[in-house]
Amino acid sequence: MSEAPLDMAVQLKVISSLNAVAAEDWDACANPDSKVYNPFLRHAFLLALEESGSAVSETGWLGQHLVLEDADGVVQAVMPLYLKNHSQGEYIFDYGWADAFHRAGGNYYPKLLCAVPFTPAGGRRLLVRDGPNALGYKTSLLAGSLTLLDKLQSSSLHINFLPEESWQALGQKGFLQRTDQQFHWLNDDYSHFEAFLEALASRKRKNLRKERAKALENGIEVEWVTGDALTDAHWDAFFHFYMDTGQRKWGTPYLTRRFFSMISETMAEDVLLILAKRDGRYIAGALNFIGGDTLFGRNWGCIEDHPFLHFELCYYQAIDFAIERGLQRVEAGAQGTHKLARGYVPHRTYSAHYIAHEGLRDAVAHYLESERQYVDNDIAVLSEHTPFRRAPKEGDEDHDQT
Repeated sequence: MSEAPLDMAVQLKVISSLNAVAAEDWDACANPDSKVYNPFLRHAFLLALEESGSAVSETGWLGQHLVLEDADGVVQAVMPLYLKNHSQGEYIFDYGWADAFHRAGGNYYPKLLCAVPFTPAGGRRLLVRDGPNALGYKTSLLAGSLTLLDKLQSSSLHINFLPEESWQALGQKGFLQRTDQQFHWLNDDYSHFEAFLEALASRKRKNLRKERAKALENGIEVEWVTGDALTDAHWDAFFHFYMDTGQRKWGTPYLTRRFFSMISETMAEDVLLILAKRDGRYIAGALNFIGGDTLFGRNWGCIEDHPFLHFELCYYQAIDFAIERGLQRVEAGAQGTHKLARGYVPHRTYSAHYIAHEGLRDAVAHYLESERQYVDNDIAVLSEHTPFRRAPKEGDEDHDQT
């Protein structure tokens, strides 16, 4: 399956709580490069999920995090890992695999998952400090995760939303490779939102201007709240929106009210709330997280329905913020072809899967071959229908079209 681990004295621990490792040690592995800093990999974020009761054994997320120490006891690598008895909150859907294995007499659960709970955002998963032994430590982490899989008698190990380079490397080690797509906005060094609009075909540009104007009718005002400006009143309002949306879409929302207070206490500088206010009260909001070069859109909710307000808060205001901060990308979360017309383009996502049972592994591998082709074809088609101006082709009568 994998290369041999490092030929040196290392100790690999399994911890069920993030409290068992110092935040500075975890973060040194999780975010060694500030340019691609990822807030979801922070000790504070993952601990908030745990201590708030959002991602714990009672909700089907039992921590089995790997911590690798060198001979001197220094933490050199970590891996966020969960033992799960369901597939909820992952955004990479394997319900069909679980059902097929169950009908064949197998037990798909428990399974091991390396991911950030409830967060379909890309990022590193085998988290290693910079240094000459980084590759060896990463290999030891992977070997340790497979040993843990055998010890726990789990059906499979899933590593979700990882970078393409890591996905390719895992494929070479025998992991099954899966792709999907999201929609991301890319900053082409725009100086302001109007500069972005100028890159669009004229009809699309007019539509976006109309949507923004319509969204802010009826005296609606928009606020950006981040850092020390975040208060309990902001979180109370947003949690109301979050619960309303979650209950209408999927029943019980994942995140508790305590989670939002914890991230406000420990990582407020990474948080952006975009809130809409009318007649002196908040009526809608979008939660975002600020990375080194990316703004990550996460949750949205409202208590009043206004045309295009969702697009304004989740997509257009996010673009405004990214341009102002000089961020290179906005990741707008999972799914949603409606994002295409708003300037968000298709982007391939990657996951890797090790399945212990040979029969199930072969069946899934066959399925993934056709699924990857479908994703490739879908991205190719969608890429032909972005709102951006394209170079004229021979025979075109109107060059300012998508």
